[in-house]
Amino acid sequence: MIPPIASRFVAGETSASAFEHARAANDDGVSVILNLLGEHYDDRADADADAAAYEQLVADIADTDLDACVSVKPSQLGLDVGDDAFRANFRRVVEAGREHGVFVWCDMEDATTTDVTLDAFETLAREFDGGVGQCVQANLRRTRDDLDRLVDVPGKIRLVKGAYEEDSDVAYTDKADVNEAFRDDLELLFRKRDDGVAVGSHDPAMISYAKELHDEYGTGFEVQMLMGVRPDAQRELAAEGYDVWQYAPYGDKWLSYFYRRVRERKENALFALRAIAGV
Repeated sequence: MIPPIASRFVAGETSASAFEHARAANDDGVSVILNLLGEHYDDRADADADAAAYEQLVADIADTDLDACVSVKPSQLGLDVGDDAFRANFRRVVEAGREHGVFVWCDMEDATTTDVTLDAFETLAREFDGGVGQCVQANLRRTRDDLDRLVDVPGKIRLVKGAYEEDSDVAYTDKADVNEAFRDDLELLFRKRDDGVAVGSHDPAMISYAKELHDEYGTGFEVQMLMGVRPDAQRELAAEGYDVWQYAPYGDKWLSYFYRRVRERKENALFALRAIAGV
């Protein structure tokens, strides 16, 4: 059982509990991106099993009236086993998404995985004429060139600042430089795309900038935030009429994910300490 301290960030251990969370979020006007927790499998059988679980999850979502989609991780679908394993399992999930009318996102992991992940995304996005989205990380020095390549690819692009520790030769390590890159990348997406831009940020300044870019270019966009982070802001943005999606992980591999969320942000750590202390 997931303790209350972790349930702020994780939508239970089963798809049933994740669906309950999604329904509550939908009631607040917030759509949900469901992620079955799991990553860095070195056994093909584990990767295949999670791909099958995603196929079932997609079918189950289609049987509900939930406003929900799914997001997968490359290493969860077998990238650590080999590129072919990842591509095959990613295709399985995207094909299921097309069959059932459920959108499929692909997360981005560390910089060493960028090429194979973007190649797989572009292939499937063009083949299936959208229906799939890809996360890109503004902290990587290469991202501007990647966006130039992807700007006319069907589907959606989720821009995030980037959470992985990378060497300075491949990534911006200063917060101000990352923020500048994020703004520059966001401007490119709004200027060159008609739709399909996802602003993956909890930063009020970046969300305000996205609103300004939308007013200037008319590009359709959505805001994506993590479950448990700025929930009031998610509801407020939805009430203002913005398209808001919450990334909600679930599953029995919740412990390591919870500790990452706590370490990432000071306010998350303070929340955890208050919960432990009972205040």
